[in-house]
Amino acid sequence: MVEPSTLKKLSEALGLSISTVSRALKDHPDIAEKTKERVRALATAMEYEPNSLAVQLRTRHNNVLGILVPTINNFFYDSFIAAVEEDARAHDYSVLIMQSRDDLTLEKNNLNLFRKNRVAGLFASISIATEDIAPFQKFNELQIPLVFFDRVPVNDVCNKVCFEDAATARIAAETIIDRKKKNVLALFGHPHLSITRKRLDAFRETFSSQAPDTRITYAFPEQSAPAREVTLSFLDKADRPDAIFCMGDLILIGVMSAIHASRLRVPEDIAVISISNGLLPTVYDPKITHVETSGYKLGKKAFEQMLNRLQGTETVEEVFVTSDLVMGGSI
Repeated sequence: MVEPSTLKKLSEALGLSISTVSRALKDHPDIAEKTKERVRALATAMEYEPNSLAVQLRTRHNNVLGILVPTINNFFYDSFIAAVEEDARAHDYSVLIMQSRDDLTLEKNNLNLFRKNRVAGLFASISIATEDIAPFQKFNELQIPLVFFDRVPVNDVCNKVCFEDAATARIAAETIIDRKKKNVLALFGHPHLSITRKRLDAFRETFSSQAPDTRITYAFPEQSAPAREVTLSFLDKADRPDAIFCMGDLILIGVMSAIHASRLRVPEDIAVISISNGLLPTVYDPKITHVETSGYKLGKKAFEQMLNRLQGTETVEEVFVTSDLVMGGSI
């Protein structure tokens, strides 16, 4: 195996001190331009790369940004990661991605790993079980910028980037009301999450104020398999719903599977509307009407906030990203 090039090997080959070689590679003004050219040429020829661990230990800084998500196997988080990685690369950062799988112990272990790896900053979407954000606040104590996104804590004293959740649910509810639907099955995510509570409260309030006679049944399946089972149980009833609301893509997958299994037509037999990252609704025929909550847009906004923190901005803020209604043929 070929041994990696080091500053010592470069200095020996050039007959220069290690400090001179190091400063030449850093374009230090005290080093003559001809010397810099000699050092760079040999460094390229010998495929020299700086020891990132040594730099990290010396500066207590890293060019790696951490991303903690509940799961990677999700269209929304996948597009969020893509947006952050794209902008991180443009600013000479790389990303380290970990998933909590909505397990509190795994989430805490991942936070420890991020700290041990001295990440320059952390993007975090909390798990369902997270109530105490003290493990996250340790990053602030270490002066490591922390930006919560999507699933954010109730605590106001932290940086957050999320959608206007109440407005998002209100748009969906008003679309259902506009289509004069009277028997609605509303499927939401886990009730413990603030994102669910905000959307649920806005959904209920909209119907209460604008269409109080609408019959609405609420359930909280969170994932595609339970969403399918819940939907099937309602589709078997004589007074089946005339519309189904899905809070997210995973729920939409389960709902559409149940509708297809029941051989019902959309929208003739039953209408469907969802909150979605935007991709999944386009694979169905007809396309699903949805309120778009783009993970890509959120990732761009989150990186913008992170970059401000990395550049020294200390203001704590909550940033909201707007959602748009995208009409399909499902309602």
